[in-house]
Amino acid sequence: MTTTVEKMHRATGDREGTHMPSMGSLTIESMRAQKHNEPTSMQLVPLHPDVEKKVVFAKTQRPQDFYTRQNLCCRCCGVTQMLGCHRSWFIQDPCGIICAVVTYLLLAYGIFVINYVVLTPMVSTLYSCTNMMIFNTLVFLGYASHIKCMITDPGAVPLGNATSDNIANLGLKVGQVVYKCPRCISIKPERAHHCSVCKRCIKRMDHHCPWVNNCVGENNQKYFVLFTMYIALISIYGLFLGIWHFASCINSQWSSCSRYSPPATVILLIFMIFEGVLFALFTAIMFCTQVHSICTDETGIEQLKQDKPTWTKKSKWFALRSVFGGKFSIHWFSPFSSPNLNSGKTTPYQYVV
Repeated sequence: MTTTVEKMHRATGDREGTHMPSMGSLTIESMRAQKHNEPTSMQLVPLHPDVEKKVVFAKTQRPQDFYTRQNLCCRCCGVTQMLGCHRSWFIQDPCGIICAVVTYLLLAYGIFVINYVVLTPMVSTLYSCTNMMIFNTLVFLGYASHIKCMITDPGAVPLGNATSDNIANLGLKVGQVVYKCPRCISIKPERAHHCSVCKRCIKRMDHHCPWVNNCVGENNQKYFVLFTMYIALISIYGLFLGIWHFASCINSQWSSCSRYSPPATVILLIFMIFEGVLFALFTAIMFCTQVHSICTDETGIEQLKQDKPTWTKKSKWFALRSVFGGKFSIHWFSPFSSPNLNSGKTTPYQYVV
């Protein structure tokens, strides 16, 4: 059907147009979207013509490569764009950034107390050197796990892929349901959920964690589990060293226990022990929760909703392999080893995007 506006566009190339379709008809954007196989979120026109004209005109000004650029870089910070790292994943959430910085500062405080208050006075002994090596190795792995979890794409569904061609290529059976996210204009795979902070649909999303400034999803759950595990080990290990050092200083001269004055040493140790208790409890609970979620093959969101599973649940071993990838090895505990996400999957998703 040829409209007056289409004739005007062909004759003059004017994008704005002066005549708008009547109520109940497709907008110009809808007709163009059907012609170019692009998604549209508006079909009926219940708006006033003047308002409708502004809405359609504003949407037509969006570049054609908008969704492509958004898929390559989700809310990247200006620094990464200046450096040319357009494929980096970094969420510009003020709360998440503050929480991540606080995490690094608290870890730095623990490093300072253990290395320069607890172990440095006895640096010449085998006890001090061994414990310093173990503690700093755990800290390094904890930092690396946090950074990997924060900058790894958790499994974001491509934006604007809910086109007629893509839906046709899925090869769906008669009666099979396809879900479309109205905010992402994307086809939602099975077990995917929309995150209001990341502003994306995330595959097998467990939750959004402000402490890592990212969602925990299919691609980065391994790093989140490692982060909670290493922080729990660091906290427990630091508690042991701090309490042992405090008890040793009570039964001896304080001047030989620390390079700092006795009051300063006591205050530093008390704050470090308090921090260790809080971190140990919090991360240990999170670690156990994540392991339980993996073994039961249910994400945190799915457990809260208590929906009846529409997927075939995997065994505990296959579920662990689907997160950490491959057979059990030392690579499971390395934040520098990317997991093979196809390992342990008995059945694929309902459809692949």
